[in-house]
Parts: sequence; C-alpha cells; structure tokens
Amino acid sequence: MAQADSKVLVLGALAGVAGVSLAVVCYRGFSSKRRSSWPGFYLSSKNEQGTGLMVVDGPGMPRGQVEVLERLEALIQCVSELKEEMKSLKNALPTLPDQVREELRGRDQGRRASPLQRTTPTRRKRAAGSITAARAGGRSSEEAESEGGYITALTDSEEDEELSDAQQSEEEQPADPLSVLLERIDCWHKGTDSEKRESLNMLLEHREEFGQSSMFLWRLTRAYCDVHDISATLEEKKSHAETGKKIGEEAVGLNPTCADSHQWYAIMCGIMAEYDTVQNKIKNGYIFKDHLDKAIELKPQDPLSYYLLGRWCYAVAQLSWIERKVAATLFGEPPSATIEDALKNFLKVEEIHPGYSKLNFVFLAKCYKDLGQRERARKMCEAASSMKAESKENEEAQKELDVLCPALGV
Repeated sequence: MAQADSKVLVLGALAGVAGVSLAVVCYRGFSSKRRSSWPGFYLSSKNEQGTGLMVVDGPGMPRGQVEVLERLEALIQCVSELKEEMKSLKNALPTLPDQVREELRGRDQGRRASPLQRTTPTRRKRAAGSITAARAGGRSSEEAESEGGYITALTDSEEDEELSDAQQSEEEQPADPLSVLLERIDCWHKGTDSEKRESLNMLLEHREEFGQSSMFLWRLTRAYCDVHDISATLEEKKSHAETGKKIGEEAVGLNPTCADSHQWYAIMCGIMAEYDTVQNKIKNGYIFKDHLDKAIELKPQDPLSYYLLGRWCYAVAQLSWIERKVAATLFGEPPSATIEDALKNFLKVEEIHPGYSKLNFVFLAKCYKDLGQRERARKMCEAASSMKAESKENEEAQKELDVLCPALGV
C-alpha cells in the first residue's frame, strides 16, 4: 500500500469518526437533561440492585423514545471501540510497507516465515468475527470495508506463503541414500585408480544394506572388474575375477530384466577365461555370448555391448581347427562367427556412438585388413591414431596400432 493511499484512508476514516462523535456529543447533552428528571435503576444477573447507563421509562416518555435511546447507547459503545481501532490502524499503516518488503526479502533468501506471517490465519478469523459483530451491532460500512480489505491482503499473503513452504519442503526432501551412493560410484568408475579402489571398498561396506538391489550388485561386479584391471599380481587379478563373477551371477538371478547385470556378468565370464582350464574357458565363452545377446535385447542402444560382441565374434573367427574340434567334443557344437559378423558389430558401435573408442577403430582396421579392404583399414588406423592415449585401454590400442600401421603402409 502506498504512503499516500494510507494517509487518505486514515483521514477519511477520521472524518467519519468525527461526524459520529459530534452526533454522540449532542445526544449525551440531550440524554443528561432527560435523565436528570427521570433517574432509574436495573437488576443485575444476581438480582442485585445497581446503577448503569440503561434508560428506563419515566413519566411522560413514550416507549419508542426509550428504545431509540437504548440503541444510541449501543452506538456510543461501538464508536468508542472504533476510535481505538482507528488509532491502532493509524499507527500501523506507516510501517506496513516496510514490514511487507522485509517479509518478501526474507522469503527470497530462503528464511523461515516470520511470526507475522505465521499468525495470519488467527488474524483472519479475528477479522471475520469482527465483521460479523459489526453487522449484528450496527457498525458503520467504512469499518466493514476496512476490515474486509485487510483480510484480502492477508489471505493472498498466506496463499503465497503456503505455496512457498510447499515448494521449499519439496526441495528439502532428503535424497534416496542408494541413489546418492550409486551416483558417487559412477563418478569414481571414470576416475583414478585410487578412486576405483575406494569405490569397491565403499560398495562392500554397504553390501549388507543394499545387497538386494540389482542396481547395486551390477555396480559391485563392475568395481571388481575395475580393480582386476589395475591389480599388480596374478593372484589378486584371479581373486577379483572369481568374486566378481559370483556377484554378477547373483545380480542376474535377482533381476533377469536388468541389461547392465547381464552385460557385466558377461564381462566377468570373459575375464575368467584367462585363468580357467580349456574346458571352462570354452564354457565361459558360451555364457559370455548368451548374456551379451540378452543385454542387447534389453538395451539395444548400448555401444559397449556391441563392441564386446564384436570382440567375441572376431576371437571366434580366429579359432584354429584344433580349438574348434575341442569345442565340438566338449559341447557338441563349436561356437560360430565370422569376420563379417565382427565388422557388423564394430560398425554398429560407430553408428550409435561415433568415435566411441580407440580400440573400436583398431578392430575395424583389423576386420577390413582381413577382408582385403586395405584402403578402409588405413582410414580406420588414421582415425585411431588421431585419438589420444589417455587410458590403459587406449595404451593397449596404441600398441596394436604400432604393429598394424606399418603392415598397412600408414
């Protein structure tokens, strides 16, 4: 409310009060003369005699005039109360804009609601009761309008406050502990070697708490894979591979519809092939293929699954005649895949995620070379060479390139 509007409202209300007061003064003079001739008394609720302002019938005074005087007595009481309220309103109006600005500033800064705002519902009820009393007791229309406007302002402020509190409570709701943990683990998976070790340790600390979640278990499988890759000794690598495979199998059993569980269980089966016997190595190869197919079925736009399947197809296509015979003897039918199958999967990786990895370009070059398409193979070598070797996987790819490029004349 502007300062000028506040002054106009106060002056108008005071003018109305002054007019009513003048009428009351005249009435009191008249009343004093009448009462000096006809004194009266009344009985209290305890039937005790006492004096008061009630006017009783006197000689020569009609009953209608008595009723008028009684109503004027009630009007005097209302005017007195109105004076007190107008004084309070006059004192409050100059500071009201500052209070509103302070409350809005505090709300913008995220502070809790002020005591003034918290008492708004009580004030609204009190003001509503005042309007009802005014109508019953014959208060002026100016008083009702003033109180009505005050109620509207407080109601709007209260609605804004309730909306703000609802939004604030929604924003302040605590995040799911499992989601917070997994978000941190995903960041550490892409981090340094020490962060990868810390990731495994943290997951093991929460194993009992979240061990029934497949989202938790496949990340634990991935963490074992990460630590396997950075371990220094053969014993450590084999231990992490064996444990990771068991966790991966548990994750798949817990939720067969989770693509990531199938993918990382397949990866651990492929890693275990490095430490098993020939029979188990071939068996893990079959398991690897089955779960990769399932991962692709559940999540067909994941480039990692197609890259791994391309690697499997390329390895199977390179099997010797003796290795195929051993596989046929042990399992009845040897695994089957061609260079064309491998090339198809590596190209799918580029289709989904262009420039996915340095190693994917290397294997594209190998496939084109084996198929006699040397020009395309050289282009893939050039694309791989343009990528920096910032990770151990890229370092492995660079070693492959150091052999492949001279053979292709790059």
